[in-house]
Amino acid sequence: MYYVLIVYFFLSLILFYSCAKISYKFGLVDIPDSRKIHSNATAYTGGISISISCVLSILLFQISTNNLNLILSIAFLICIIGFIDDRFDLTVGSKLSLQIIPIFYLIILENFALNHLGDYYYFKLNLGSFVVPFTLLAVLFLINAFNYFDGIDGTLSFASISVLGILFFLFPDQEFRFFILIILIPLSVFLCFNFSIFKLPKMFLGDGGSLFLGFVISFLLIYLGNNDLVHPILLAWSIAIFVYEFLSINLIRLKNNKNPFKAGHDHLHHVLLKNTNSIFLTNLYIVMINIILFLIGYFTFILISNLVSLILFISIFVIFIILRNNFAENLKNI
Repeated sequence: MYYVLIVYFFLSLILFYSCAKISYKFGLVDIPDSRKIHSNATAYTGGISISISCVLSILLFQISTNNLNLILSIAFLICIIGFIDDRFDLTVGSKLSLQIIPIFYLIILENFALNHLGDYYYFKLNLGSFVVPFTLLAVLFLINAFNYFDGIDGTLSFASISVLGILFFLFPDQEFRFFILIILIPLSVFLCFNFSIFKLPKMFLGDGGSLFLGFVISFLLIYLGNNDLVHPILLAWSIAIFVYEFLSINLIRLKNNKNPFKAGHDHLHHVLLKNTNSIFLTNLYIVMINIILFLIGYFTFILISNLVSLILFISIFVIFIILRNNFAENLKNI
């Protein structure tokens, strides 16, 4: 069946190229301004191309787990919401309201609610009556955490690949791993366009792409956790960089009386880019940070206990936010 993945790759390539041409022809492009670092109008339909490729994969491949197919199908709808936001610049309230609809559908009607946060021998973190609101907030949180990482070429894509690679490692089921490959192939094709390799027309993920990736990975984590396929603390470690950065930057903004929803250049990738002056090194550092954090949590889980791994997850976040705050203070004093 894996030979079909080669066909899937070339179909995705054709789809991306066609979508890019259509985008430039009809003005579906991100116009540079004072807060953006790109200098040319660039198609923002990379996310749409990825989502269409993934939906087509449902027809091409026989994934027998309906829940996995359902995640991709509904993710296409949230990608459309992001595309609309790119096109018409929705308010924060409007965008969040529209995001809630497909999330609620999976939580309520398809029973994708997160039931617990893991058994830690001495206690089990059951959510009880908070199952639905906690799941809703957690998914919204992670989706928008992914959106925070979409600021320079490749950052969100490579960070997402690191998460998908970790999940590929954590759950050695052939069908699940095949499903991960279905997502990774169009994401890899997108990177060829994002960096204009072989002079391909340049594309951005756009909000559609960041929302799509955040949505898919959020519900993959819920799927693995709810079915007791992977312990929840290991799933948390797989997205540690997203959780740490999203929480820390918003807490620092609130501390400094800044609007947490306002776009800025205080994100981790912007900070690293200023210090390295290299997109390659910035992306490499972010991927390595996420992988190293996961390995710390994983080996603590395997060699000591899941409770120690949970305590360490919280402790490292405290260290992370202190370092981020100190760095932010230093920037203000320059």
